[in-house]
Amino acid sequence: MRSFPIETPRGPAGIRITDPAGPPVCQLVLGHGAGGDVDAPDLTAVHDAAVAAGARVVLVTQPYRVAGRRAPAPANHLDEAWTAVVTGLTGGLPLVVGGRSSGARVACRTAGQLGAAGVLALAFPLHPPGKPERSRAAELPTRIPTLVVNGDRDPFGVPEPGGAVEVAVRPGAVHDLRRDLPGTAEIVVSWLRAHSWAR
Repeated sequence: MRSFPIETPRGPAGIRITDPAGPPVCQLVLGHGAGGDVDAPDLTAVHDAAVAAGARVVLVTQPYRVAGRRAPAPANHLDEAWTAVVTGLTGGLPLVVGGRSSGARVACRTAGQLGAAGVLALAFPLHPPGKPERSRAAELPTRIPTLVVNGDRDPFGVPEPGGAVEVAVRPGAVHDLRRDLPGTAEIVVSWLRAHSWAR
């Protein structure tokens, strides 16, 4: 595992890279939720399973969190910092971008311009709790293979599948996706394998 900062237009972001035992099959770049960090239980479970399946996993900490702030930066600042980080990574591997909650939204919004092969959205917050009329479904990329993993009890809602978007609903799980973490990780790895992004 390698950890280092990367400069972005919004300040330094934190990077943690873990390589698999053999040659990497893809580069999976994951961001954190709005008030959380890259050590969230679902990100950790997916990180470990993906590395074991041959993915190089890059965990990205947004500049506002590196600076010690809990309140998230505006969406365009998040996207700008994320884009700077991802474009600064060495290429050559299929790029899969993703994250949990706010990080999933950032990955979805920027996947097209980054040339991502796929998108992994953990706990995609479809709408603010109690406000289904404020849907963020338009942020989901419809032409890039996308896996959304949401709990059926998530107060932020569950997106509908459509186009290239697959939705895996986790029974009994809420927004933190802590229920049956191994099952969630297996769903993600199976999806990666289906697209030849994992062994």
